[in-house]
Amino acid sequence: MNLLRSTAAVLIFAATLDYLLGDPWGWPHPVQSMGWIIQRYTQTALRSFIRPWQLRAAGMWLGLILIGGTGFLSWWFLVWVQTWSWALGLLLEIVLLASCFAGRSLRHAAEDVLAPLADDDLLEARSHLRNYVGRDTDQLSREDILRAVLETVTENATDGVMAPLFYAILGSFIPGVGPVPLALAYKAASTLDSMVGYREAPYTHLGWFSARLEDGLTWIPCRLAVLTLGILSGKLLRVLQLCRRDASKDPSPNAGWSECAYAAVLDVRLGGANWYRGVLKKKPFLGDPLQPITSVQINLALRLMRNSFLLWLSLALILDLIV
Repeated sequence: MNLLRSTAAVLIFAATLDYLLGDPWGWPHPVQSMGWIIQRYTQTALRSFIRPWQLRAAGMWLGLILIGGTGFLSWWFLVWVQTWSWALGLLLEIVLLASCFAGRSLRHAAEDVLAPLADDDLLEARSHLRNYVGRDTDQLSREDILRAVLETVTENATDGVMAPLFYAILGSFIPGVGPVPLALAYKAASTLDSMVGYREAPYTHLGWFSARLEDGLTWIPCRLAVLTLGILSGKLLRVLQLCRRDASKDPSPNAGWSECAYAAVLDVRLGGANWYRGVLKKKPFLGDPLQPITSVQINLALRLMRNSFLLWLSLALILDLIV
């Protein structure tokens, strides 16, 4: 088999591109187009419909059209380009797949907050943190800032890194599909959930389908990521015990598992009181506070995420060579 003509090349170069460049500021990104469509559709739906069942139906159509359309159109576009230029098609596959991975972006977000925090500049750290979290940051202590960064990393490690890789690998082993369509379709589901998948008004009914679909799509890769963390850290039993004890307390069927797995490995406790637009919300505690949260644990979490990604990628490449 010629490796350069296999999906293995796309996986390798896309992972490398994300690690080196991530999402350069100001460059076009597929999520921008997805967000534009979601915003326009949502504004129209909220103006046009009042009854809950109408909004639920509109939300279902939004999910099916955006996710299905993203997957199909990306597949069709790549096939069309490859009929003209195989090299250009390969390049576009690599770039599009790299855009689905958020490893570099997560690392940059953590470093962006930790840098001023290392200089004891809480005002600057709070200002930077505001770019990455929805909670109020103006009054956060140093400990709360560190917890917010670690929670952001450990939650998004699954839906921003491991789950897109899972669907890219899955698509790689489906004849005629390839890694990009499924990864982009998952990215569309994740973007939908982040924009309209809320229980609060006005998205209570409009976003129900997107939230549940994203939960379902993330369920398997999340559990596999938890197992991977346990194996890599040598703490599989502890990870499973704490996840069984605490993960189900979180309202999200996946975020709780992802955060709890990292908390178990790092011997820290996540969760607690957060303020959102002046409203207090208490998240369940995940893990045991055996160690304080520091920049060391955050960097270790990033390393564990990277090692998990590399392990899955390596296994996919081995299977690709065998099959």
